[in-house]
Amino acid sequence: MTLAFELYDQINEAPDDRTRFRLLVDAIRALEERWPQPADIARGADVRESELRLQKEIEVVRKEMKEAELRLQGEIEGVRKEIEGVRKEIEVVRKEMKEVELRIQGEIELVRKEIKEVELRLQKEIDQVRVDLKSTEANLRTAIHRQTIWIIGAIGAVTGLIRLLDWLLA
Repeated sequence: MTLAFELYDQINEAPDDRTRFRLLVDAIRALEERWPQPADIARGADVRESELRLQKEIEVVRKEMKEAELRLQGEIEGVRKEIEGVRKEIEVVRKEMKEVELRIQGEIELVRKEIKEVELRLQKEIDQVRVDLKSTEANLRTAIHRQTIWIIGAIGAVTGLIRLLDWLLA
């Protein structure tokens, strides 16, 4: 409830005029305490002075902002130049990588050709070794067969001699 309603209720309930006047005096004193003092109220000159001071501060801030903006634009240009330099370096590296890749692919093709040649040469050598093995195997079988026949012949001769001796001795 506001001060006016409270005062109205208190005046209506007051028993006499003296009490009513006392309530009015207290209400006015309370209002005076709430009101700002004349020294606290800004005058037109004070407002104009504050306005001029704020305008000066605004100009200083604008100047600082302009300087900061120019400085940042310079830094941005520097960063852009650095980025452009990095882009150029990247392009150079990409070209070098492509050259290296092409060179390596050429070397890989040469190595593949050499491997094929070595494979063919080794295959020929393996085939020749197989032929040589078969020839050697055939020669060994023939030699074993001859030795077997010679041993059988020798055993037969020894057996014949033993029988001959046995017959002669008997």
